[in-house]
Amino acid sequence: MYDKLWLIPFFPLLGFVINGLFGKKIKNEKVIGAIGTLAIASSFVVSCKYFFQLLGDSVKVHQQVIAPWMSLGTLQIDWGFLLDPLSALMIMVVTGVGSLIHLYSIGYMHGEEGFYRYFAYLNLFCFSMLMLVLGNNALVMFIGWEGVGLCSYLLIGYYFHKKSAGDAAKKAFVVNRVGDFGFLLGLFTLFWTLGSEHGIWTVNFVEIAEHGHLLGVGSTVVTVVTLCFFLGATGKSAQIPLYTWLPDAMEGPTPVSALIHAATMVTAGVYMIGRMNGLFAQAPDTMMVVALVGAATAIFAATIGFAQNDIKRVLAYSTVSQLGFMFMAMGVGAFTAGIFHLMTHAFFKACLFLGSGSVIHAMHHALHHAHLHDDPQDMRNMGGLRKKMPVTWATFGISCLAIAGMPFFSGFFSKDEILWWTFASTRGSMLVWIIGSIAACMTAFYMFRCLYMTFHGEQKTHAKAKDHVHESPWVITLPLVVLAALATVGGLVGIPHAIDVLHVGNRLEGFLAPVFHQTQQVYEISAHGTAAVERWLMVLSVVIGLVGIGLATVMYMKKPELPAKFVSKFSGLHRIVFNKWYIDELYDALFVNPCKRLGTFLWKGFDVMVVDGAVNGVAGLVNLWSKGLRHVQSGLVHNYALSMVVGVILIVGFYVFR
Repeated sequence: MYDKLWLIPFFPLLGFVINGLFGKKIKNEKVIGAIGTLAIASSFVVSCKYFFQLLGDSVKVHQQVIAPWMSLGTLQIDWGFLLDPLSALMIMVVTGVGSLIHLYSIGYMHGEEGFYRYFAYLNLFCFSMLMLVLGNNALVMFIGWEGVGLCSYLLIGYYFHKKSAGDAAKKAFVVNRVGDFGFLLGLFTLFWTLGSEHGIWTVNFVEIAEHGHLLGVGSTVVTVVTLCFFLGATGKSAQIPLYTWLPDAMEGPTPVSALIHAATMVTAGVYMIGRMNGLFAQAPDTMMVVALVGAATAIFAATIGFAQNDIKRVLAYSTVSQLGFMFMAMGVGAFTAGIFHLMTHAFFKACLFLGSGSVIHAMHHALHHAHLHDDPQDMRNMGGLRKKMPVTWATFGISCLAIAGMPFFSGFFSKDEILWWTFASTRGSMLVWIIGSIAACMTAFYMFRCLYMTFHGEQKTHAKAKDHVHESPWVITLPLVVLAALATVGGLVGIPHAIDVLHVGNRLEGFLAPVFHQTQQVYEISAHGTAAVERWLMVLSVVIGLVGIGLATVMYMKKPELPAKFVSKFSGLHRIVFNKWYIDELYDALFVNPCKRLGTFLWKGFDVMVVDGAVNGVAGLVNLWSKGLRHVQSGLVHNYALSMVVGVILIVGFYVFR
């Protein structure tokens, strides 16, 4: 019944192989783009089939073993896939949003050198993410986990001739290796503990969920295991302290940013915690760490978003902040709310990134025609684009309303559900709720700052370029319209009970219940409070969002001179925030430069002087010895005769005078 699950990752893998091996010979951009887009779209079709099939099935967990992989004693690890409500929702997000980004890329990447290479990497990225979410055991997940890390390196560094792109790609790769070390350490500890102490040698998720309780609630081992896994999550999902790679990832093409931020890599950490919810529920200390790190990341990244002028960097820090909200949810036991926000965020963040790409595409085109070299991503060079790009403006504005949590856009439902759980959960915290509420206000402010600076006010584009700015072609605007529609209505699948006047029911909560409900029931994780309190908190949340929007409206629409006055008066604070709190410089001083100095010492001090010195010294001695011996073999007969006579005399003399 579910025996064709392997087709879901197979199609993008096939697209990668075709474009990777033959794309350079095909040359035709339309054919290359069609192959890449149809590959992921085919996965979406199969995902839809199994998603709706699962909806009507009474059995919600299905495993498919593709082939045996490793066998050691009683341990058998297979290449296998797991379809349950969580993985079904994830494959819909990955393939659905991924298909729109592929379609968008056909127009956005037109004329780029290495067009075939781009689509090959994009398909490989989706294949890796699908392996990650479909894997029925931790090792198959880890293959996908490492695959998305590799693909992020390849796509962030797509413009490899630019040093900044190469540096950003290396930074993403290295930072994620730190997190991956934590993932592996957690996996090895879990595997060894379950096996050596309880005789259960397994890495299968279903078996871990069944036997994980043997570790003991609050035990040292379960705390260590979950903290290690969380370290891995902070790397992939860009949380403090491993968030620094994600803003630099903006060096890649804009559709790549959309794919990383909305549908693939950064959601991996949130998904992993959701998949291992039973283990995390046993470690209340770890869950509090997860919630506090998420809250700290949400507000910290939001402060940096205030001062950025590059439109893509504003959105990058927005992603870091929104991921913080997802980790807040996971940390207080609101697993469904965290996955819900992952889904809605995929809709509006993909729309925002693709919208920024539409603007950058138009600005680049206009500046190129005007023979200007202004930065097409700097919002200070934009303004007044609303009339020039009405579709992009409308879709971007809808997504801003969604991320700001305005009723009744998708972000309103998922964000408020998270804030409600931080307030009312048995594992919640008033501190986390306060920080989350402040971060929500800040989000509304800097996102509408971005909207106003880009599309409203006076057009600041150079006079020579103004007439060349125009709306993007349909291949770019169509995905924007679809994503904006999802950002508008996507939250209706998770209407909270407190405002469900039509008794529609929280469909998403019911759908994900087989994955999360038992964990919450066994470990007594729930949100306590009346519907009236929840409604008042929703009202407060909306007011907080409106305050942020109102401040942005006053500062960037009504009184546009205010930001300059603020910067002048608080120049020191602005400089610190603009320079991202100098965290990169701090990391350079504490970690990067010492590692470089150690590497230089090991290279020049040990490798060159000791290792090479020993090898070269032996070679020098042999060379010196051979230079002396070469005179013995002169090739002259009389020299050899003289040597024989001298030898005979020495031998005779030795025996005579002995």
